[in-house]
Amino acid sequence: MHHHGYLWTGPKERFDSEALRRPPHPEPPPVGARPELIQRYREVAAEFRGVDLPPLETAYWLIKPPSLVRGTWEEAKDAAVWLGERLAEYAPRFASDHDRDITLLATLVNSAAQRLNSGADVSLGRYLERPTYLSLTVVTCSPNRSKPELGCPVAHGRTGA
Repeated sequence: MHHHGYLWTGPKERFDSEALRRPPHPEPPPVGARPELIQRYREVAAEFRGVDLPPLETAYWLIKPPSLVRGTWEEAKDAAVWLGERLAEYAPRFASDHDRDITLLATLVNSAAQRLNSGADVSLGRYLERPTYLSLTVVTCSPNRSKPELGCPVAHGRTGA
């Protein structure tokens, strides 16, 4: 088991574009469906894998381009350290004073380490200066607990940045 880290920041409006954050339905629209429905299905089917937006289901990061992986770790504690470093890096930009609380951030990192160690994924999000959003995710791989059929995006052994 190992872990891959992902980081996304961008306009909250783009983050809210849920159609591009979920995989296309396994079955295309039926013959005779409204043209706009067929067109939207084609767009999502073509763009979902390549778009850098955080997927609604965390495990789907694993099918995104390997270039989106920000780090890979064998140990859950190392992946949690990366999360903690990113939280500390972005904390001055958090929109809420509460979210900057050092005790809260330490608790998040400790909880993340426990969840990752158990094989679960961790996904955190924070509002930055409005209307910007930060998404931090660590996905467990080989296999992923919620989507074991998904392959690993990169060879493991690479360490985080």
